[in-house]
Amino acid sequence: MEALQDFLLTYESTFGYIGLNALLALSVYATLSAGQLALSNAGFMAIGAYAATLATTQADAAFPLALAASALLPALVAVPLGLPVLRLRGVFLAIATIGFGEVVRLGIVNWDYVNGAQGIVAIPQKTKLWMIFLAVAAVLFVLARLRGSKWGFALEAIREDEPAARTMGIPTASYKLAMLVLGAAIAGLAGALEAHLTFMVAPNGFGFGRVVDMLVFAVVGGTARYWGPVLGAAFLTLLPEVLREVAPLVGIEPGPLRLAVNGVILLAVILYLPNGLVSLPDRLRERRVARGAAA
Repeated sequence: MEALQDFLLTYESTFGYIGLNALLALSVYATLSAGQLALSNAGFMAIGAYAATLATTQADAAFPLALAASALLPALVAVPLGLPVLRLRGVFLAIATIGFGEVVRLGIVNWDYVNGAQGIVAIPQKTKLWMIFLAVAAVLFVLARLRGSKWGFALEAIREDEPAARTMGIPTASYKLAMLVLGAAIAGLAGALEAHLTFMVAPNGFGFGRVVDMLVFAVVGGTARYWGPVLGAAFLTLLPEVLREVAPLVGIEPGPLRLAVNGVILLAVILYLPNGLVSLPDRLRERRVARGAAA
């Protein structure tokens, strides 16, 4: 029992970031499920993180109320953003939403009330591991209920062929906006949980690199199934930790070489599993069937 407690204490932050990265990956999946490459999630995450931080440090609000504000405020911001922006498609939508995230980040950098670029420190640590994984479970439950429902079929139709879906009477704009709002709420909640786990929040944590990380989590895990982004987030969060433990045993020193190994593994997953890690069982099954037929 003591060994288990020591293990959990040692890797508590790793487990926490697995859950946080899973939430961020699911926030990207929400918009991808409607065929939209919207990359504004880092901006929504920043809004949620600062809203919750100000609620707990300045207004002395209860943590559940701060978490509710962290999800509600980005969702409200997503509505006026989505109405004009979701008329764009492809790379134009991606650029516009990245621009929104940068506007939010630079606005925080120049906001003296929140200490600008230095951020806010000494945030009370209110986030527990069970809160993070409860949030992940709740989001997965919502996405599972969507799949196979009227909403799920409509989103699939929009993702496959939006003009055809529109001619079938599906209000595509409403569905796309709803998924952007859902993704914003999830990202904002993740921001609040992270801020109250790491004791601090600063605008440099919500730059373009964070957007890329979220997208990579979702793509590597696979977006064909709603739980794929969680698998991708867990894999890519654990990979550096596993390499840190294994590398010395095989003679790989810390530094650029280990980072290169990390990159090679990631590239291999993308090349040989283009549909993500969720497609691995199907690929293995296909290979067994092919070998059986050849025999």
